[in-house]
Parts: sequence; structure tokens; C-alpha cells
Amino acid sequence: MAQLSTREKLEILADAAKYDASCASSGTAKRHSRDGKGLGSTEGMGICHAYAPDGRCISLLKILLTNSCIFDCHYCINRKSSNVRRARFTAQEVVQLTLSFYKRNYIEGLFLSSGIIKSSDYTMEQLVEVARALRDDHDFRGYIHLKTIPDADPGLIRQAGLYADRVSINVELPTVAGLARLAPEKSAPRIEGAMAGMKAAIVETKDARKRFKSAPRFAPAGQSTQMIVGADAATDRDIVARAAGLYGSFGLRRVYYSAFSPIPDASSVLPLQRPPLMREHRLYQSDWLMRFYDYRPDEVADAADPGTGMLPLDIDPKLAWALKHRALFPLDVNRADRALLLRVPGLGVKAVNAILAARRWRRLRLADVARLTVSVAKLRPFIVAEDWHPGGLTDRAELKPLVAPKPAQLELFG
Repeated sequence: MAQLSTREKLEILADAAKYDASCASSGTAKRHSRDGKGLGSTEGMGICHAYAPDGRCISLLKILLTNSCIFDCHYCINRKSSNVRRARFTAQEVVQLTLSFYKRNYIEGLFLSSGIIKSSDYTMEQLVEVARALRDDHDFRGYIHLKTIPDADPGLIRQAGLYADRVSINVELPTVAGLARLAPEKSAPRIEGAMAGMKAAIVETKDARKRFKSAPRFAPAGQSTQMIVGADAATDRDIVARAAGLYGSFGLRRVYYSAFSPIPDASSVLPLQRPPLMREHRLYQSDWLMRFYDYRPDEVADAADPGTGMLPLDIDPKLAWALKHRALFPLDVNRADRALLLRVPGLGVKAVNAILAARRWRRLRLADVARLTVSVAKLRPFIVAEDWHPGGLTDRAELKPLVAPKPAQLELFG
């Protein structure tokens, strides 16, 4: 490998890391430096790349240790047979870059992944060494997210959890068949085994910390994973079911979805075009429904087309579900319980909570509800208020075009 400057390595390895979507920093514990010691309070301000649930901005240096790899996964631009410019950082170079970027107020944390070099164990040792040096040698208190390698020794993966706020192990593809076809050197049982081991360690450490204040922290922001969408034949219904299984089995904080992007010198087994980016967005919306709106996986899947198994691209899955279950509507906003109100298109979690609080003191009118949402037109066919009843509007055959957002709009469920 030719000698490259640090700037050249950074250009190559930061660009190579862009394909990994799972770098959000939600759920991390707040560290501080009020005692005058340590670096990298996660409450500082910098270049915003991710947001925690409480609204804090978390800026991350997102790089690969190396984009060289001994594996030859068909969908990966860094695969062994890919004709790309290669680079590699040493562990100390990553440490110094992180500290340097932090001191310039560019970042508040590090997201570090890597191709596999020499062996899974060797690569995992290097990733852990970066986190160890930052924590132990430099007292770095910023956010660290390490992408772990499921084939590595379980002891090394456990060490990663002792130094990192969040760890992630990518399942890569939604189905076992897809993984076997496009990444034959990877094993679904090994990936799930590593995720199960991480879950057990997180639970064990949480229990220990309840009993012993001196017990070490272990991945306080939990674990996450990522699936590539559109590289294989998996339908949205397959992906929703897989995500629900991962949440239930391994206690994941997040499942991330990354739309497949065609790569140079692509394998003939890959699609020629990437899927619509809106498909990725709809999957994130379906994920949101399961995590925050109490939808069961089968309810989310019910929003998909029964023939193709795909979620509609022109409307969000919550609206699609409501249009399929019109018998449930309209709901009286002054009487319906929280679980049912969360099914109303156009009402988010905050809006529902506000409705429940306000109706304790007075009966709500349509204007009161309208102030809590982006589009009252989307709401009207599905609710009853003190001064509003949709009449036959809910049952109109042409209801969909009346409530669907304009093509240019990109919304969550507002």
C-alpha cells in the first residue's frame, strides 16, 4: 500500500464510511467535565450529525480504520475484488485525529468501523485499542460507537462494550438466503450469536450496577444493527418482520435501513439500479410505528400491498393502514383512548399526549386539534370533535387523494 498523508487517508476512509447508516447517538449517558478533568463532554456543541431523543446534537467523526478487506461481499464497495483506492489508519492515528477534531470543536464523538484485515480478531483488537487509548490514556469522555465483528473472539467484543457507548453488529441483509447469496463468507447464526452475547452482557452489567456502584459501565447506549434494502429480493413485509424479530430477540436500540447503491465494477448478481430512496424512508416510518406507536409487526405489514409485499411509496404506512381499516374510524378525540388515537393519521405522539391532557378540562373542537398537527385536512376524515363530524367523508371511495401529501412533501406522520 503506497504511503499516504493523514489528510489523504482521511479523505478515503471518511468517504468509505458513508455507506454505514447506523451512527446515530441516541441513548448515550451524559458525561461531563465539570471536575476539570477529561475531554469530550457529549453536551458540547459542534458540527451536528445526529440527534439524541432529548434534542441534543451529537457530532461524530465517522471513519473506517481501513477500507481493505479479506472478504468479498458482492454489495460492498470495499470488497476484496473491488478496484478502489485503499488506505489504512493505525490505532494511534485514529486516536490523535479524534482528539484533534474534538479540540477544534468539530466533533463530540467517534464512529469507527473497519474492513477485515488479516483476521477478524486482529481487526477487532485494533478497534478496541482505539477506544481503550481514548478512554484510558486520554480520559476521553465523548461518545464512542464501535462497529464490532461477529466472527471475532467474544472476549474482544466484550471489551468493545466496556469502552464504547454503543456497539453495533450488522445483519447486512434481511434474509438468511440473501446473506448466503451475496455474502457467503458471513454467517447469519454467527451474527445472531454475537448479538445475543452482547445483549446478555448488557443485561448482566445493568443488573450488576444496580447492586454494586463500582460495577463497570457496558455499552450504555445499547446495540444497533443495519440492513441493506434493495440488494436482494426481500420485500418490505420481510424486512418489517425481520426488524421486529431483532428488536424482540436482542433488545436493539435501533435497526437502520440503508438503500442499496450500485457500486463500480458491480457483480452481475446485484440489481442494476438502486431502490427508490422513498422506500428506505417508508421503512423508517414503519420502524417508528412499532417503536413509538404500539403497532404490532403484523399491523405494519398489513399496510403493504398484499400482492407485492411492498409498502406504498405515495403515502406513509400509518395512512395506508388507516385507509384499509376505515371501519375503525372516525374516532372521537374527546373519548377515544390513547392506543386508538395513535392510529389516527396526522396525530403524532406529542399531539396525542396533548389531547389527553387538554380534554381533562374541556371538550376539544376541530380548531384545537388542528393546532397540534401539520395538516388538518389529513385528520378530518378520521376524527370526531365537539364541532366536527366527517359524515360520509370517511367512506368516500376517492378519500386517498384527498388526504395524501403532495409529491414534494417528505413527512413522518404529520
